[in-house]
Amino acid sequence: MFRHVVMFTWKPGTTSADIDNVQQQLQTLPPAIPEIQRYLHGPDAKVNQGNYDYVVVGDFRSVEDYLVYRDHPVHQQLIANVLAPLIATRAAVQYHID
Repeated sequence: MFRHVVMFTWKPGTTSADIDNVQQQLQTLPPAIPEIQRYLHGPDAKVNQGNYDYVVVGDFRSVEDYLVYRDHPVHQQLIANVLAPLIATRAAVQYHID
């Protein structure tokens, strides 16, 4: 298995309606991209200061399946039209899991 984790901080002025829309739009990815095995996402619980605002965790059978997701037009459109206008900072990591 292969895991992709991405974290965001939002730009000032990002509203709860914006975040709700992000959540709704992210939910459309698993049905559109069958290579996704598991897809979790949500806002930070605000237990610790200094955390990112939002996280997405995607699991895939292989690196190749992750690359299909990464480059998939539905995913790329969501990034360009929904996420990019709201993101101040982004961090990501990918790693193999058992």
